[in-house]
Amino acid sequence: MKFYLSSFRLGNKAGELVRLMSNNKKIAYIPNAGDFSNINRAKKSNWEKIDIESLEKLGLIVEYLDLKDFFGRTDELRKKLNEFGGVFIKGGNTFILRQAMKLSGFDIIFKELLKRDDFVYAGYSAGICVLAHDLKALQIVDNPNDKPYKELQKTIWEGLGFLDCIILPHYKSNHPESADIDKEVEYCNKNNIPFKTLRDGEVILIE
Repeated sequence: MKFYLSSFRLGNKAGELVRLMSNNKKIAYIPNAGDFSNINRAKKSNWEKIDIESLEKLGLIVEYLDLKDFFGRTDELRKKLNEFGGVFIKGGNTFILRQAMKLSGFDIIFKELLKRDDFVYAGYSAGICVLAHDLKALQIVDNPNDKPYKELQKTIWEGLGFLDCIILPHYKSNHPESADIDKEVEYCNKNNIPFKTLRDGEVILIE
């Protein structure tokens, strides 16, 4: 698997996302980090529209893939994901995204997809934070107690476990969460948690 990890939206290396993709230019847009229990649906829809249009402008074929449609249907999600050359994971609340990944079996399928060199995991904010082993540092910015899915009413503190450090996006950026990111940096330092900061616009590529 290859990775395109952005602090905010596509970041400043959008052309690299296209390069990382295989001949299969279909990419699944996964919006579930935005499933807040008190969500403003009009605002959510507009945000997703901007994301999707930015991906389409790159020449990618985007399909909206809501993990809620696959809760308890891991085999069907696996089959669906095999149609794509990659996924793009929207930002939002990392804990909510992790719940959706658990309920749909995406976390299991992720480990299988790691073996493929023709598949790209892309995303921003929560979509990249979830790759860490431990999510506790994120509770300063993301509410771990928001449980929008009736099927799971406990907080999952373990991430997907791909990265040895936790990425802290929006660092020193013009973003409403930027000040609280400084507090996450302090938390990580105090608790000896390996971390890497990303400013909005910055992107990490892993090939």
